[in-house]
Amino acid sequence: MSTTRVSAVEAVEAHVRAFFEGHSVEGVDYDLGPERRAVVPRLRVLVVGPGPRGDGWAYVTAGCWAPAEKEGHGLEFVMTAHVRDQRFVELMAMTASYHCGGHRLGLEHSLPIGEPWVPGSACDHLLISLPYLHGLDLEHCPVPGGHARILWTLPVTPAEIEFRRRHGHEALEQLFDEAEVNPLDPFRASVVA
Repeated sequence: MSTTRVSAVEAVEAHVRAFFEGHSVEGVDYDLGPERRAVVPRLRVLVVGPGPRGDGWAYVTAGCWAPAEKEGHGLEFVMTAHVRDQRFVELMAMTASYHCGGHRLGLEHSLPIGEPWVPGSACDHLLISLPYLHGLDLEHCPVPGGHARILWTLPVTPAEIEFRRRHGHEALEQLFDEAEVNPLDPFRASVVA
């Protein structure tokens, strides 16, 4: 395992811990299984508890940057949720594997989860967006040899994905703003009828 890869994971973790000062932060090593382990060999999901920056839970990948970086620039991902649950650790690991396995997610991309975000939720896709809940201070993370950008994985409905395809990402985000969507609510109504 390269020193750069280890250093990048450590840099992301240090960045997240500094940003979420006053919150509990636990690093969970996640084994993706033998086929995907080679794609994201040192994946950790940082589980951040409620605290001064918000009353929800945050799940942040650490380990995507090195396998997928280009010219020193790469991505990590954050998801926010209403509770601590292994399900969200698994979703972040799935997102990391998808991204590093050749799909190369980016801002305004989406990916299907294949099932509801949580049982009973209408959200079954993840939309890659700016981390509006946390801002630029979390988004921009220096790592040895470059920079990691931490983007938000926002659970959305199939109707919202279809609306975005037809009208664009900004139009969908405008609907989220107008509806004052609570991104921590897994049972929120779709902003698109």
